[in-house]
Amino acid sequence: MNSRNDLPRLATQQPARHPAPTVKAKRLAHLIFERPNLDEAARFLTDFGLTVSHRDADTLYLRAAEPSPYCYRIHRAAQARFLGFGLEVRSLDDLNRLSGIHGASSIEEVVHPGGGKQVRLIDPSGFIVEAVYGQSPSASLPHRPALQFNFAQEQLRINDTQRPPVAPPEVLRLGHVVLEVADYQATCAWYTQHLGFIPSDVQVLPDGTPIVTFMRLDLGEIPADHHTLAIAQGFMATYSHSAYELVDADAVGMGQRVLRERGWKHAWGIGRHILGSQIFDYWQDPWGDKHEHYCDGDLFTSSQPTGVHLVSPEAMAQWGQRMPKSFTQPKLSLASLRALIRNLRRSPDLSLRKLITLMRLFG
Repeated sequence: MNSRNDLPRLATQQPARHPAPTVKAKRLAHLIFERPNLDEAARFLTDFGLTVSHRDADTLYLRAAEPSPYCYRIHRAAQARFLGFGLEVRSLDDLNRLSGIHGASSIEEVVHPGGGKQVRLIDPSGFIVEAVYGQSPSASLPHRPALQFNFAQEQLRINDTQRPPVAPPEVLRLGHVVLEVADYQATCAWYTQHLGFIPSDVQVLPDGTPIVTFMRLDLGEIPADHHTLAIAQGFMATYSHSAYELVDADAVGMGQRVLRERGWKHAWGIGRHILGSQIFDYWQDPWGDKHEHYCDGDLFTSSQPTGVHLVSPEAMAQWGQRMPKSFTQPKLSLASLRALIRNLRRSPDLSLRKLITLMRLFG
């Protein structure tokens, strides 16, 4: 892995923390999708390890074990689509400040489980961001404890065996979401300026151009996940994947067994990432959208500086299956081809040369 000093001079302004953000978000609260079939969505997500918490004729809510009323919201619609996500903020004053951003809504009452208040924002790539405050917690769901390991020089499990249940793994919480965007610089800057995200690590092309930013929440001296949001240069705004924390590596392995036996499509894994260090396994839902099981991720306080690294398939995992080419292949359609042509003409961050470089690296 190349260090900052080994890399070429950056050709583009580096994503960087903002000195005085509008607010500092405290938690990734939920994701928002549209799906034509709520039953099929529920079948995949419950096999994946989430639990249906509420449902009406046109909306489905699923939750994890943490005491939050839901982390995954699905609206019935003719086409499958990712709309955006929710972030919990710290105070009503935060909502007041966010309501002054261009294009923001006024402060509204939340009509979804848990209630509270919210401000709806639209980021520069068109994704919805619901800033929520005052949501009522739910009771935590039970989950098994992490298994104890017998190491060569430390044996903790005597006269006992390892027998995790053969069942969908219990998702502890929603961990992060990854987006692809055409307007990379503007989108990264918006999240650092308005929601206080800190770039933990940036991946760059051989000429130094930043191409992926892994961003964490600014929780001060409280350790935060290496990334809650990641933004990657693409040719259009689209969902890449979302990730869900499990209790240990056996839960990740059991998730693979259960999902494979139930006929779902595997995307990549099991392995361990380099940036973030998570043990991971990726699966596709009925519409081809990727969902990640993970455990053992890195935690950083706000003082940790941003790292810079060359991007490549080899830089994606320390061990395990090499990232398959299918993992980064875009969903091609007439609409996506139109978006490609339009964004090549208008986006300052997108060029044919950059796309060719990415295709050579990952194609």
